Amino acid sequence: MLNPRSEIYPTIEYRPIQPSDLEALEKIHLALFPIRYEREFFLNVVSGNGIVSWGAVDTSRSDDRRDEIIGFVTTRMIAAKDSEIEDLFRYNSSRKDLTLVYILTLGVVDGYRNLGIASSLVREVVKYAASISNCRGVYLHVISYNQPAISFYKKMLFKLVRRLPMFYYIRGQHYDSYLFVYYVNGGRSPCSPLEIVTSFVVDFRAFVKMLVAKFWSKEDHCNPRWTRCQESNTLLATQSNKRIISGDNTRCHV
Repeated sequence: MLNPRSEIYPTIEYRPIQPSDLEALEKIHLALFPIRYEREFFLNVVSGNGIVSWGAVDTSRSDDRRDEIIGFVTTRMIAAKDSEIEDLFRYNSSRKDLTLVYILTLGVVDGYRNLGIASSLVREVVKYAASISNCRGVYLHVISYNQPAISFYKKMLFKLVRRLPMFYYIRGQHYDSYLFVYYVNGGRSPCSPLEIVTSFVVDFRAFVKMLVAKFWSKEDHCNPRWTRCQESNTLLATQSNKRIISGDNTRCHV
């Protein structure tokens, strides 16, 4: 491990996680997280089966552990329509193929924290997401009591978009979750109330014009008199779904 008092900083390099990392990856997850991940999860990570990941290694080590991972981030691609934040992208509902990158786990071992490794791993994820033309963001969940992780993602310019009550269920107890998003490729935060009302009014007027056009067409044949139509505007409120899971989701040890 790195001596925190040493003035010699390690040389950190980043690479995809590979099959030879299996044992170290399992060991680090066990040490960092309060929940146990299934063996299948780690096998999927190291084989790249539906999971894209990056590992950090200290190449300045003089021993045979210079290629052993000391930090990692694991992610999965998710269709925007299948995510909890699908409603944030309704302004572009014409696109049915929008995707998101979901951060599953992020961690750095004790002796290598506060060296910018976690930040570099997250930047790799953001760069990857931005390289996919139909991807609109990177998102993740943080358990409500994990203040270091909350501060970390805010510092990384992730947007806190909502709080999900009783999202996690760990060791017989429920915990809330904060949902963070980093937008890419034109993705953006939800519309302001004014934008929502304006959008609704525009759509409503178009609908009224269509009805009036049909009515006028009928009146041409039976009644030459114009019937006046008064518009009424209504603001529709949407309610987000609440989801409770077992807890084997994102945690951050930076």
